[in-house]
Amino acid sequence: MRKYINLMKKTTLLTSIPTNEMNIYLTDGSFKTTAYGKNNIVHFVGDLCSKLEIILAGKVVVERIDESGNLMTIAEFYSDDILGGNLLFSKNPHYPMTITAKQPVVILEINKDRLFELFSDNHDFLRTYLEFVSDHASILGDKIKHYVNRTIRESIMSFLKYECKKQNSNHIKLNISKKALAEKIGVQRTSLSRELAKMRKDGLILYDAESIELISGHDCVS
Repeated sequence: MRKYINLMKKTTLLTSIPTNEMNIYLTDGSFKTTAYGKNNIVHFVGDLCSKLEIILAGKVVVERIDESGNLMTIAEFYSDDILGGNLLFSKNPHYPMTITAKQPVVILEINKDRLFELFSDNHDFLRTYLEFVSDHASILGDKIKHYVNRTIRESIMSFLKYECKKQNSNHIKLNISKKALAEKIGVQRTSLSRELAKMRKDGLILYDAESIELISGHDCVS
């Protein structure tokens, strides 16, 4: 829809495409915008990736369910991020994990034929696309390695040490709920609470409803 043209013009990947061309592509259907409500599924596991998608507004998360039925948030993507860039030209172009809208989301879909034409005719677009795909593949790979095959305690400590460095303090203010933290590391809310209690008993942390403090000897701030 043309009402999203201003969002499209602000998108990094599309900066090399003139506005009049965007309007032409919207008219011929090679560009298409789709809106998703909060908590709507954008892609299920196994969905075919047949087009490039650019997030114009909102937030989506990549999620997986482990063998115990726990929901794990692998990565979060926001406006100006892309979906499917690393899958579209794969021999097995299917989404390996569920993608869910965590906020109302508007996504621009670019069909494969138009994408090929842009690669051929617009080298600035091609260069930006390759940078995006490389960066996102690296980020997603790091996220997966970060969370998969870790114990609950290892995942909690990894999160706390990251926040410790980010906030430059051993006293970490929680900017997300414990429910959201449990989803982030892929465990049930009760399992997280139980492990936090064990970590407090073992002298690793102190915590309350709004913060967690890493005890001296296990901190990350000198």
